[in-house]
Amino acid sequence: MNELREVEVVVIGAGQAGLSSAYHLRRTGFAPDRDFVVLDHSPGPGGAWQFRWPSLTYGKVHGMHALPGMELTDAAPDRPSAEVIGAYFDRYERAFDLRVRRPVDVHAVREGDDGRLLVRTSEGDWSTRALINATGTWDRPFWPRYPGQRTFRGRQLHTAQYAGPEEFAGQRVVVVGGGASGTQHLLEIAPYAAATTWVTRRPPVFREGPFDQETGRAAVALVEERVRLGLPPRSVVAVTGLPLNDAIRQGLADGVLDRQPMFDRITPDGVEWGDGPDVRRVGADVILWATGFRAALDHLRPLRLREPGGGIRMEGTRAVADPRVHLVGYGPSASTIGANRAGRAAVRDIRRLLAEEPAEPAVA
Repeated sequence: MNELREVEVVVIGAGQAGLSSAYHLRRTGFAPDRDFVVLDHSPGPGGAWQFRWPSLTYGKVHGMHALPGMELTDAAPDRPSAEVIGAYFDRYERAFDLRVRRPVDVHAVREGDDGRLLVRTSEGDWSTRALINATGTWDRPFWPRYPGQRTFRGRQLHTAQYAGPEEFAGQRVVVVGGGASGTQHLLEIAPYAAATTWVTRRPPVFREGPFDQETGRAAVALVEERVRLGLPPRSVVAVTGLPLNDAIRQGLADGVLDRQPMFDRITPDGVEWGDGPDVRRVGADVILWATGFRAALDHLRPLRLREPGGGIRMEGTRAVADPRVHLVGYGPSASTIGANRAGRAAVRDIRRLLAEEPAEPAVA
C-alpha cells in the first residue's frame, strides 16, 4: 500500500473525459497498469451519470455523445439514463481493457522527485510524468448563500440529492436556478406539488431553432476565451440558452415556468422579496437548489495552478502554469463531444511532452 508506483500518465476520473483519454492513450501504444493508470472514486462505471435521478430517462438526456471507438446503440429512451450510460461505460471499459481502479480517492497532486508529479491516494501513491485530470463537477454542488437561510424550517436540497418528483407530493416547492436541471425539476414536480415557484438570478434565455455546428463552435469559443484568460469557466448551456422544446413550451403555457426574480431573503416559512409595505412572501416547505456545480479541482491545489481571476489558464487542455497537467472535461471540453476531442488532444500533447519535444500552441 505504501510502495511508490511509477507510470508515465495518471488519469483521474473515469467519466466521459477520463475514458476518452484512456482510450487514446491505449490506442497510441500506452499499456494500462504499465504506462498509465485510471483512478476513479466512484463505486462503479458510469461517471456522474450513475448518480442521476431515476426519472431522468435516456430520452430526456441532451446531447449524449458516444465514446470514441464504440457507439451507444439500442438504448431504450424510457430507461433511466443512469442504467443506460452506466452499462455502456462498463462495456466500454471491458472492451478496451482500460483496467479502471475504483474506488480510489485522490487526496492531492503535488511536486515529486526528478521532475515528476506525486499523486497521493487512498490506495497508495503514484509517481507520474504527466497527469490527465478528468474529475468533472458532480462532487462540487454549488450552494448559494442568502440571508435567513439557516432559519428555514423546511427542507433544502440540491440537484445532486434529487431522487424524483414523488417525494414532493402535496408540498410547496421553490426551485432556484435557470438551467436545464431547474426546468426539468419544475416540469416533473408540478403535477405532484401543492404549488411551485421558480426563481432565477437572470431571466432565462430559451433558444429557438437547431443547435448546429456553427452555433456549437461559437458557444465553445466563448467558454474557451474565459479559461484562456484564467477566469472560472461558464457552462456551454449558460452560453447557448435552453432549447425551446415541446415540454418547455407546454410548461410556459401552463404557467409552471413562470419565472420570478431572485428573492431577497429566506424566512422560517418561505421566501420574501422587498421590504416594509411592499414585501411579497411565498410560503414553502422545500427549497430545491438547481444552482449547478463547480469544477472538482481541490486535489490540484498544491500545484498552485489557479490565476488571480479564480480559474486555471489553459492552452487547449494544457495548464499554462504546469505543462505536465491536462484538464479534460473542464471549460470548453465539458460537453460529451468536447470531452472526446479533448481526450485525443491531451494524449497527443502528452506524447510530445514525454518525447521531450516542444508542445505546439493550441489552435483557437
